[in-house]
Amino acid sequence: MTILKHFAAKLPLLLLFLFWGGVLNGQNKAGEFYEIKTYKLKNKSQEERVDAFLKNALLPALHKQDIKNVGVFKPLETDTTYGKRIVVLIPYASLEQFSKIPDLLSADEQFNQKGKEYLDAIYPNPPYDRIESIVLKAFTGNPQMGTPELTSPRSERIYELRSYEGPTEKIYRNKVQMFNLGDEVGLFKRLGFNAVFYAEVITGNRMPNLMYMTTFANQASHDAHWKAFVDDPQWKKLSAMPEYQHNVSEINIYLLRPTEYSDY
Repeated sequence: MTILKHFAAKLPLLLLFLFWGGVLNGQNKAGEFYEIKTYKLKNKSQEERVDAFLKNALLPALHKQDIKNVGVFKPLETDTTYGKRIVVLIPYASLEQFSKIPDLLSADEQFNQKGKEYLDAIYPNPPYDRIESIVLKAFTGNPQMGTPELTSPRSERIYELRSYEGPTEKIYRNKVQMFNLGDEVGLFKRLGFNAVFYAEVITGNRMPNLMYMTTFANQASHDAHWKAFVDDPQWKKLSAMPEYQHNVSEINIYLLRPTEYSDY
């Protein structure tokens, strides 16, 4: 009887522990949000100024806000946009965090000091031509950003950013389902595509669409992985299913390299 009384006395504390454990576990599994910012540049001077701002001001300031895995990428040297684009990928734990960052940066003295040349640029001499911003929500099948396991020199790595557009919202949802319930995400994982993220675009100029980023040690690895993918029995079975036919209307592929100051 004494043992039962002791257990009963401890029961409320145990239930509270289990409740908060479940809450925290749910938070850890909550889907992230991402922003892809593309700086469009006119010349080498603008490229150098944006590089300096990102390296010395923005990334350190984001790190202080506990945003650690910020990717910075540029097109391959053979791309027609080489020297004209810088792509920044920023992860956020929530939309609330995303909405608070501008004010937090404005109040950061070190950020304003380190980024002064960029932030205080005058009208005739801007540091970029335009910025395009896309906001995304992580897939349920891959709710957290991955860290690529690459050991090759950064100058050889390939980061492939893909955008799949759907002809209508309903058909687009079918392609998202193919990644999640159809386990296209699992296929990429099994074949070692070293994905950074898979996500739905929630604001952007080419909707409805989804985007994802996979990574490779070099061009040869990129080509070998994609050959393995199209030849894989799981992909052949999945792509032949009647319910997953004609669910993509346009595909855009961007091959990128990480900068030396990128977090990965």
